[in-house]
Amino acid sequence: MSTQALVKVDTAAKSDELIQLVSFMLADEEYGVEVLKVREIIRMPTITKMPNVPQHVEGIINLRGKVIPIISMRRRFNLMESENSSQTRIIIMDVVGSLTGFIVDAVSEVIRIHSSEIQPPPSMVMSGGIGQEFITGVFNHAERLLIIMDIDRMFSDEERDSFGGI
Repeated sequence: MSTQALVKVDTAAKSDELIQLVSFMLADEEYGVEVLKVREIIRMPTITKMPNVPQHVEGIINLRGKVIPIISMRRRFNLMESENSSQTRIIIMDVVGSLTGFIVDAVSEVIRIHSSEIQPPPSMVMSGGIGQEFITGVFNHAERLLIIMDIDRMFSDEERDSFGGI
């Protein structure tokens, strides 16, 4: 019996890769994105508003000569607006080859976890609304649930194309 258990552990260990996530807070919930997607984390600069953009697009910033669209994660997720605090940050991420900034309430930490620790999101949550396919899993972190996102799947092709025109 112990031989069978060792074989199972060895098989699991080979497929169990280490993943690094940047965790951030949004309306008292914790989210995580793959660390390789994050280019930098900056404090809130002055954001230039743009006319006729989707409601979740806050505007644009100039980051070292490059114009970057800024997305309000609270608006994107239909959460209540709140005032920016000293902890509010913009996470600059690579979204399908182009840089985009995301306003979050606070950036927490870089977390290293094993892929086997990630649980799939409940099917009831996933069927609850359109556009939930970017939620790839849930991780129990320090007695809280961390919602893991695939930032590349957050926007439709049309939305990504519209960012190029901002």
